[in-house]
Amino acid sequence: MATNETKVSREFWPKLKNSLGKVPFAEDVVAAFYCAFDPATPLRVKGILLAALAYFIMPVDVIPDFILGLGFTDDMAVLYAAFTAIRNHLRPEHRDKARAALEKLKSDTP
Repeated sequence: MATNETKVSREFWPKLKNSLGKVPFAEDVVAAFYCAFDPATPLRVKGILLAALAYFIMPVDVIPDFILGLGFTDDMAVLYAAFTAIRNHLRPEHRDKARAALEKLKSDTP
């Protein structure tokens, strides 16, 4: 889990910024990020989310992200499975932070 945590904390925002506009589930991904790094989130939930987020940022996965229309479907399936497993731990404040972060990211993008 420590490896995933380090990788996600280092590579999440650059990956999201590069794929903004291509990822229709961006708010869910960012909410998962905030939930995973919330000190109140149980360790098991953090592990599930960090694994799913690590898969999201991997440059090579089952369906490469650059394939138009299909590239993020495997990422979405992995994240959906993670959300199903942890749905009771994703709180409104995680979603609020996600919306605010995405607005800021969009305003910083030329």
